[in-house]
Amino acid sequence: MTDGICTLANDRVYDQLIALLNSIEAIAGSEMPVCIYPYDHHTERIAQAIADRPNVQLYSDQASMQRWDQFVRQIWDAHPTARQRWGNSDPGYYHRVGTHRRFCAFDGPFDRFLYMDADTLLMDSVDHIFDALDQQDWVVYDFQFTDLSHVYDEASPRLAQVFSAERLQTEIFCSGFYASKKGLFDAAQRDGLLTELRQGDAEVLYPMAPDQTILNYMVMKSGLPACNLALTLPAQQRTGCCVTSDHFASRDQILYDQGKRLTYIHYIGLSSKIFERLCQGENLDFPYRDLFLHYRYLHEPQQAPVFVTKPKPYNAPSSLHQRVFKKLASLTRQ
Repeated sequence: MTDGICTLANDRVYDQLIALLNSIEAIAGSEMPVCIYPYDHHTERIAQAIADRPNVQLYSDQASMQRWDQFVRQIWDAHPTARQRWGNSDPGYYHRVGTHRRFCAFDGPFDRFLYMDADTLLMDSVDHIFDALDQQDWVVYDFQFTDLSHVYDEASPRLAQVFSAERLQTEIFCSGFYASKKGLFDAAQRDGLLTELRQGDAEVLYPMAPDQTILNYMVMKSGLPACNLALTLPAQQRTGCCVTSDHFASRDQILYDQGKRLTYIHYIGLSSKIFERLCQGENLDFPYRDLFLHYRYLHEPQQAPVFVTKPKPYNAPSSLHQRVFKKLASLTRQ
């Protein structure tokens, strides 16, 4: 049985991907197999970067990618209001459709896999994640269950008919970190899910988080044996995982939550452009920035940016000059 870690990326998230790969190597070892699912065809820099990483591969099964691309397009074609929410009536447009490529892991090279978003860093062994797959088909470790609004459409009258309130309070999860198994959701199961979505279930999906809402629906509707370690671990062992938590302590390039070592840190909500600008030398400040820079330049510290200015918040309001310039630019385009 082959275990491995997988992620989703293109060249736009190059810096974050390198940081993730380096963190996996540092924590899980250089022998841990990794598979990168391409968000789109812009993967030239990635292919070059992993050429000397024999444990890392860029997924290339075009038939698999096309199957999942078609599946999710059929789902969104069944949604009553998705195109209005996306603000694009073009029938060929699908919001962030590349995010669904992570579903290729169900066809991929690993019998059991851990999926990690490119904007995460591994902080500890994941043996306990894979051990949990001995009893479960789906393992997550996050606190998304506190916020239903980014998983399903809370305004949908049908939502309460599809899933009970208890399930909605305990079973929803973030699609940025989960473990599962190859072979789930075969053609027959996909067809069955698609039939129910076309019969009305599609309206419960949240169009602005397309992969997350579909993945939650697939897992919950199929009734897979699942667990969330944030709910099942003893309270004294649980940790947070999100960059929005400002109380984590850093020791030896590892984060701790009140003395307990994090399994991973998720830089959720931070645009890839922020990381790109930082790596290009712009002195932007954000939580756990130095940790990211450590792993990004783990093997090439001489290439790390050298800052000569004071750091500025990544979300600082634009200056009056910048606002005037943007206004003038918008007027010239009208």
